[in-house]
Amino acid sequence: MAARLESAAVKVACGPSALADERHVAELITFTDPMGNRIEAFYGAETTSDPFVPGRSVSGFRTGALGLGHIVLGVDSAAAVHRMLPFYRDLLGFKLTDYYSRPFEARFLHVNQRHHSLAFVEMGKNTFHHLMMELFSLDDVGQGYDIAIAENKVATTLGRHTSDYMTSFYSWTPSKFMIEYGWGCRLIDPDTWQPEERNSGPSLWGHERAWTSDETAKRARELKKKVAENGLRAPVQVLEGNFEVMPGACPWWDSVKADINPRKSTNSNPARTISEAVEAN
Repeated sequence: MAARLESAAVKVACGPSALADERHVAELITFTDPMGNRIEAFYGAETTSDPFVPGRSVSGFRTGALGLGHIVLGVDSAAAVHRMLPFYRDLLGFKLTDYYSRPFEARFLHVNQRHHSLAFVEMGKNTFHHLMMELFSLDDVGQGYDIAIAENKVATTLGRHTSDYMTSFYSWTPSKFMIEYGWGCRLIDPDTWQPEERNSGPSLWGHERAWTSDETAKRARELKKKVAENGLRAPVQVLEGNFEVMPGACPWWDSVKADINPRKSTNSNPARTISEAVEAN
């Protein structure tokens, strides 16, 4: 990786052994992306057999092969979004998942089955925007939301994304970046996935942003309104053993479900929405 970066005129430095010890890795290199964000690439990370012990009662975090979660970087302009993409895609090996230009420019990239592990969003400034952490239980998210409300730390209200189908809220940290606390992330097949433009905006519902401009908030609401009017729905992403199927007590609802034929591939939306099935009936 260091050789590939240097061949592209990216300055690379070997991390000192003291820094490697601090990171608990064998060796690492450091460099910066086109917007000046510091990046560290390493190998030989230490592991532990000790079980995870949460700071409060939660079911745990969905990580493992999917990585820690995802991060989103704010950039100062739409042009900066386009400068970032070749660096992360062509040099570092990320793959484009999807993108949109309304209510702001954004690009979402993946390195594994998680819908996106990295994104760049036009924000008018260069900043670390948020870190997403996914819980195993929806109730963990709701209880965390109660805590954030009580401490007046909600940055973005509870909602559901159109991209990874995550149900989440965002909370301010003492360092003034945000934590997205979510549940139900969509998985994709990295080998067959084809990038697509997403015209439905960031969220199916909710996610009112306290930190954005009035104009951007207005555009986001207009997109959500259009999504609702069009009857766009997304299947809930649930891990095996984390749900119970209710009995079909309503013949009408059973007929609606029978008329919906979701595509089997993980890289597509359902072929028909529930509202389309109802209209057909």
